[in-house]
Parts: sequence; structure tokens; C-alpha cells
Amino acid sequence: MWTIFIQIIFSYLATVTFAILTNVPKRSLNACGLTGTFGWMVFWVLSLLGAGNVMSTLAGAFMVAVASYFFSKYKKMPITIFNVPGIVPLVPGGLAYQAVRNFVLGEYNTAIAFSVQVAMVAGAIAGGLMLSEVFNHSIRRFREHKERF
Repeated sequence: MWTIFIQIIFSYLATVTFAILTNVPKRSLNACGLTGTFGWMVFWVLSLLGAGNVMSTLAGAFMVAVASYFFSKYKKMPITIFNVPGIVPLVPGGLAYQAVRNFVLGEYNTAIAFSVQVAMVAGAIAGGLMLSEVFNHSIRRFREHKERF
């Protein structure tokens, strides 16, 4: 129970802190924090269920994009205000550090393995955001087509 609480609190704080650093409007800070928390919780739960790092990141990024779309409509603000801070908990900083560290230590095979993982997770983040945008665009087109007839 405490683990869930800690995951929620720290993902919220990481997202809000990054949002403050990037000067998002004050009225959107809570929504930014919730966006990052939703994405992280999807990632974390899927990781616990054994979905793998890349698939968990893809689903987490998709959730961030969906929440960002919702909050952008609710707050009447651009979607990037919520997308950019919301992705921060999913960024593979630890893996990138390990890759660079192993390059410096001369352990090239290990460094390349970490670098490939970083590239795959970064691709999953981009894919999750893109997949959500495709769904949102399809839904908008369906609604527009439905209203015409």
C-alpha cells in the first residue's frame, strides 16, 4: 500500500517540478501533475505485470497523451503544456546514465546494450504520443463526418 502511495506522490512531484521549471501557467500545474502521475502509474503497473520496459513505456506515453488531450480541452490550453511535463517520469535517465558510464569505463558491449534500451524506450515514448494523436484525429474526423450526415 505504501509503495503505491510513494509512486503516486513522487511521480506527481517530479512532473509538477519540471512544469514549474518550464514556466507553465500556474493554473495548469495540478493538471500537469495528474498527467504525469497517470502515465507513470500505467507504466508502473504494466511493469509489475511483466509487460516489459518498452511496452510499459508505450502504454504510459499513450496515457500521458490521452490525459493531455483531456486537460487541454478542459483548461482551454495547448496540449504541449501537459504533454511535455507529463512525459518526464517516463524518460529513461537512469539507462542513459548507465550507457554513458559504461562507455567511459571502456565496457563497450554493456554500453551499447544500454544505448539500445534507451533508444527503444525513447521510441516507445514517441510512439505512444503519436498513437494517441492518431486516435484523437480519427475520433475528430468521425465526429465531423457524423455531423455532416
